[in-house]
Amino acid sequence: MRLGISHVLPHETPEQWARDLRALGLSAAVFPLDYTAKDAQIAAYADAARQNGVCIAEVGAWSNPVSESPQERQAALKKCKGQLRLAEELGARCCVNIAGAFGGARWDGFHPANYTQEAYEATVRSIQEIIDSVHPKNTFYCMEAMQWMIPDTPQQYLDLLRDVDREAFAVHIDITNWVYTPRANLCSRAFIDEAFDLLGPLVKSCHLKDSRLHEGVTCHLEEVPVGLGGLDIGRYIERAEALSPDMTMIIEHLRSDEEYRAAIARVQDIARAAGVAIR
Repeated sequence: MRLGISHVLPHETPEQWARDLRALGLSAAVFPLDYTAKDAQIAAYADAARQNGVCIAEVGAWSNPVSESPQERQAALKKCKGQLRLAEELGARCCVNIAGAFGGARWDGFHPANYTQEAYEATVRSIQEIIDSVHPKNTFYCMEAMQWMIPDTPQQYLDLLRDVDREAFAVHIDITNWVYTPRANLCSRAFIDEAFDLLGPLVKSCHLKDSRLHEGVTCHLEEVPVGLGGLDIGRYIERAEALSPDMTMIIEHLRSDEEYRAAIARVQDIARAAGVAIR
């Protein structure tokens, strides 16, 4: 597997950015620029990554392409198309976004409308429009799994793949986002196997974080740094690695360089115990 972080370490040049990642034992990265950056800047980071053996795992397109606000929806679609074109230019493993929130004020928030057939159909149309505007050949557009919007289960992601019906639509797994019941947390090995059994061949990249179930009522599940919760991270790594030795797994949602360095060390230990080599 190729390990990376979503965090951009302080740096002065693209070459330093790539070298510092390699010095931490990392060989994957989220691209640190967006499609509005100057061509020369994009090329400099792409060249530094290539020369230092850093795989561009993801280009983020974080926005709400199903917003009920026409202005927000159009701005999001423009961003998604631009980011997918950038991912295509870079040959990134994927361009990733969430489906978006169909109701409420937050672009990534929970709302009853997220579970409607109307929201599902809008999600299908938005993905088709984004892919059809770019026709990528070197990358894939993916949805990040989420707890309170489409796709909120591995089976719904499988349904979405069928209904979108585009070769350039693939899978991004963030297993923690799908762990929203005590059963999934306590039986995470079985849940991880279910997700990879259903979706495995189309998985292009994964996120790494963790989940802790607290005692008491009602159910309280807390996201925590990878390796500090109850999920079977070793099994997650095993299943991802089995798909490809170049599978990218990106540590995210930490607050400082120090927290990322500690998380890298934990994942390296977990991978070693699972017999998985980090490239």
